[in-house]
Order: sequence, then C-alpha cells, then structure tokens
Amino acid sequence: QVQLVESGGGLAQAGGSLRLSCAASGRTFDHAVMGWFRQAPGKEREFVAAIYWSGDTTYYADSVKGRFTISRDNAKNTVYLQMNSLKPEDTAVYYCNGVVRGNVPLFDSWGPGTQVTVSS
Repeated sequence: QVQLVESGGGLAQAGGSLRLSCAASGRTFDHAVMGWFRQAPGKEREFVAAIYWSGDTTYYADSVKGRFTISRDNAKNTVYLQMNSLKPEDTAVYYCNGVVRGNVPLFDSWGPGTQVTVSS
C-alpha cells in the first residue's frame, strides 16, 4: 500500500515562491509517473504537473506552465514542486499521486495534502 505525505505549503504573497515535497513509501513509487494535483475551495481536484521516472520528461497544466517546476529524487522516494510567480488563483490544497494516461490519479488513496494560500 502506498503512503503519500505532502509538506511545504504555507502562506505566500502574489509573486512569491514555495517548494512542496511529497514523500512516498511502498514499491509502487518505483517507475511510476508521479505528479501533483490541487483542489481549490468549491472546485474539483485538478491535475497540475507530472514527471516520468527518469526525470527527463515533465508536463504541466497550462495554468502553471512556465511558473512551476516538478522534480523527483528516486533515491529518497520524493517528488517536489517548485512554485514561482504565485498567483491568488494558485490557492488550493496540493496533493501528490501517481499519474496515468489522461492525467488521472494512479492510486486510490491520497495523502493529507498541504495547503497553499496566496494573498494578493
């Protein structure tokens, strides 16, 4: 069973930066495409970014492209999300998960998420 624990969220001003981390346990991390999702109040959870096992292929939602960078450290079973030029509309709870075709979450279970709040 995979366990995912997100951290690094907080309060930032518009234009600021935050770096999120996701620690994953279990063999399911091996060779999995990993990614980040977010859920804003009153909205459905949406895909943000994903990274292949090798780390050399990444892709992003249009809303964060050019501002966010996803990376991973396979030795530490950890995925990161560097968020720059933050906007108030980035306010959400951020979650990590595996990603499959269609930017759909791989695992049924979710971690607690980490809250990101961006003030204008």
